[in-house]
Amino acid sequence: MKAVDLFENLKQNNYPGRGIAIGRTPCGKKIRIAYFIMGRSENSRNRVFVEDGEGIRTKAFDESKMKDPSLIIYAPVRVINGTTIVTNGDQTDTIYDYLKQGKTFEDALRTRTFEPDGPNFTPRISAVVKGDSYAMSILKSAEGNGDAVRRYFFDYPNELPGYGHLIHTYESDGNPLPSFEGEPTLWEMVKEPFEDFSDHVWEALNPDNKVSLFTRVIDIETGETRTRIYNRNEEE
Repeated sequence: MKAVDLFENLKQNNYPGRGIAIGRTPCGKKIRIAYFIMGRSENSRNRVFVEDGEGIRTKAFDESKMKDPSLIIYAPVRVINGTTIVTNGDQTDTIYDYLKQGKTFEDALRTRTFEPDGPNFTPRISAVVKGDSYAMSILKSAEGNGDAVRRYFFDYPNELPGYGHLIHTYESDGNPLPSFEGEPTLWEMVKEPFEDFSDHVWEALNPDNKVSLFTRVIDIETGETRTRIYNRNEEE
């Protein structure tokens, strides 16, 4: 698989939905994470990311406009015993609980399925990061069938410096929205400061549809982190 430019890849897709990008810096000493959400409806766009302990949660920007919180209010990022969990839904909590019990990422997600929002049946995308390794997963409907699930797991132990992977819920805009296809996209990380990387991801997302972005850099040896949060609602 040929590595793509992450920023150009995102620029060319006006609606990838929610997405997770994880990569190892060219120096090999750090891991970077980006998690973004987009929205087409007023309810989906009425959100911001807020810090919550070592992680983040989504919150209504205007509580008076919140209609159905069931699929849009959740904790996208949580941390347990040095493992960072990133997902696009409440499966974050499922993974957290299973890891706490000494079980695995895969064990947790085998109890879950895609979101009950037919006809889109939005996939659940998830990732865990520890040290220089990470894993990703996507749970999606079988060819748009709401009664059948397909679960895919991707393991990246000791990822090569300067490379990462991107997974998102939708291939592109559409009605119904087409689910992401294939393996997570391989991307090459350019050498730039974490703050610039974060800015470039935010700038690459479609300005009409982007809602929020979380980025984090983790020092592989020490576990030290830095985090940035971008909320379109707080910029307007």
